[in-house]
Amino acid sequence: MITWMRRNLFRSITDSFLTILSGSLLLYVVWQALQFIFVTGRWEIIQVNLKILLVGRFPDELIYLLGLSILAIVFGISALAAGGRGTREHKSLTLLLWGLLQRFGLLIATGVLLIALGGDQESLLFGFYVIAAVAAGRIFGAIRKRTALSKLPGWAWVLINVLPALSLVFISISQAALEEWGGFLINFYLAIVSIALCFPLGVMLALGRRSALPLLRWLSTAYIELIRGAPLFVLLLLAGVALEFFIPDSITPDPIFRSVTVFTLFTAAYLAEIVRGGLQSIPKGQAEAGKALGMSATKITFLITLPQALRNVIPAQIGQFISLFKDTTLAGVALSVFELLNVGSAITKQDAFLGQGLVYESLAFVGLLFWVGSYFMSRESQRIEKKLGVGIR
Repeated sequence: MITWMRRNLFRSITDSFLTILSGSLLLYVVWQALQFIFVTGRWEIIQVNLKILLVGRFPDELIYLLGLSILAIVFGISALAAGGRGTREHKSLTLLLWGLLQRFGLLIATGVLLIALGGDQESLLFGFYVIAAVAAGRIFGAIRKRTALSKLPGWAWVLINVLPALSLVFISISQAALEEWGGFLINFYLAIVSIALCFPLGVMLALGRRSALPLLRWLSTAYIELIRGAPLFVLLLLAGVALEFFIPDSITPDPIFRSVTVFTLFTAAYLAEIVRGGLQSIPKGQAEAGKALGMSATKITFLITLPQALRNVIPAQIGQFISLFKDTTLAGVALSVFELLNVGSAITKQDAFLGQGLVYESLAFVGLLFWVGSYFMSRESQRIEKKLGVGIR
């Protein structure tokens, strides 16, 4: 340990000075953060408004639908993570638990924090239900490897685990009006739906920009350059204000639908350039080899070049998705959507907390939820890169 410190921290006078200075600043920041969290912070504003921060004005009698949706999503993710094809490694229980803790430890800690802030029996029971869903998903995924389910193609296995969650989500949407949705729930669904829609559109735009058909190439290029040249906030303002000049109020889409549309169209333009860069990184010899084998241009694209291009640009894609997730807060400012940041600012103006300077506690909680979501996406991206061997020749 002492040898490592001498080599890396105190090799020279300059290194020693920088180490002492940066270490002192780091200790000061950590001390101030711990003091704010455990001593000076007044977290009762979060505890009182936890429900509205998470789900907005969602009806209490329909909260169980959201709970079932979350449990179905957790079950599906756990089953997909455990049921992949590959070598059957027999890990000890300790190693298995340690691997799960490394992968989902941050989410578990955030869930424990929310349960502690909820402070009621329902929150505690829901925490146990989530743990049970994770365990059930792992068991269901392990069963696939040892039964006839192992013969299912990958897409069928994905549908089995995804369809129940999607069905419950659509049931939740149909039972409660979108005006009653709010808080982090809105940010989560705006991000998920926009990502699901922008990915295929971005891939099609990238292929269109590289197309041999001049009209398709010009249209794709014009769309990409026009959207990328406009600020996202301006597009959201146009969707909130200018749209009403062209469409009657009776058929004007609601703000959430407008937000999803703008986020999808905007992110697809950036994603198209990311995918195009990935396509350009593929050696031309692979396409020529496909032609020599008699493959059509469509098969060469979708079986040879596109899968490799998408694999090579996983970091850039996930970075764009993380940016989209954080940009969902702009919908609250531009379109008056009752999302998390909007709620966090509104609760500080309640009569019980007005003028008490609790905006720091509110913004800290909002920032924590966004950081947890962004960090989890980043870590999963790194795991996928490692699994697919990105950067390894």
